[in-house]
Amino acid sequence: MIVVMKIGATEAELEHVCKKAEELNFTTHIIYGKERNVVGLIGIEGNKEGVSLIEELPGVDKVVPISKPYKLASREVKRESSIVDVAGVKFGGEDFVVIAGPCSVEREDQIVSAAVRVKEAGARMLRGGAFKPRTSPYSFKGLGEDGLRLLAKAREATGLPVVTEVVDPKDIEVVDKYADMFQVGARNIQNFALLTLLGQARKPVLLKRGPATTIDEFLMAAEYILSENNRNLVLCERGIRTFETATRNTLDISCVPVVKAKSHLPIIVDPSHAAGQARYVPALSKAAVAAGADGLIIEVHPDPEKALCDGAQSLNPSQFAVLMNEMKAIAFAVGRRI
Repeated sequence: MIVVMKIGATEAELEHVCKKAEELNFTTHIIYGKERNVVGLIGIEGNKEGVSLIEELPGVDKVVPISKPYKLASREVKRESSIVDVAGVKFGGEDFVVIAGPCSVEREDQIVSAAVRVKEAGARMLRGGAFKPRTSPYSFKGLGEDGLRLLAKAREATGLPVVTEVVDPKDIEVVDKYADMFQVGARNIQNFALLTLLGQARKPVLLKRGPATTIDEFLMAAEYILSENNRNLVLCERGIRTFETATRNTLDISCVPVVKAKSHLPIIVDPSHAAGQARYVPALSKAAVAAGADGLIIEVHPDPEKALCDGAQSLNPSQFAVLMNEMKAIAFAVGRRI
């Protein structure tokens, strides 16, 4: 349930509500809003009968039950959309944020060249995998910490903040040293130990939907991170597995408006993993803009034919520049800015 504070309630009144709720065995989460603040009360051992006492405290407007299983991710807790700041890049506001770069970091000239070219075209962040979970044990699995160092060099050369995937809980500390944002890949959507530790790490997280994950399950995974008091969370729709074989996955474009109706969290789209083929990426990208997504994460490689990972779905820099230009008109039409 949530405690809705009155407009103008003081910080002391807010703290008093939290203290009383904790005495009743609830875990409290303060959500600051534009007009008024709310306090989320979480915990199955909480004394629900004692909540009536909280409703009478100074500064409290009302206590409202939350019907959704995901509490902190729900719009019932926070009506206005959240804005997540990643090293100055803001997701969820007027800006439509595009993240771009290769699937994996291969060598210094490759990642730096990619960073320079995507920045020139208008990308706001750089992506690149140093740790790669692969279906085949014989596939290229990334350069590890050496890849993270190269990402840091690309950031130094361009100023682009870096997002990269963390695969194993034991790698959180080393990724934290180099990255501006953690990425949780589709395969780890229900790796709850990893999600919990990333919530404790506090650094912004990009959470990708799993190939067989419902939207409610997607938001429940987000709840693991939010429940550890990390509110810097951006969701990512990247396609789900269906009976269709013409594309790598099926982009669930409806996920964008549904998530926005259910949750205050920003959501972006990964058209590259949905399509599996570069020829379809532009159309899916434009659809994401029109559907109200807060951004895109697109694979761009300086020479896709020589890529060690996912070259078939990667745009080259020239194709990416054309796409960025084409999306501007769509973004303007829906009240966004690229």
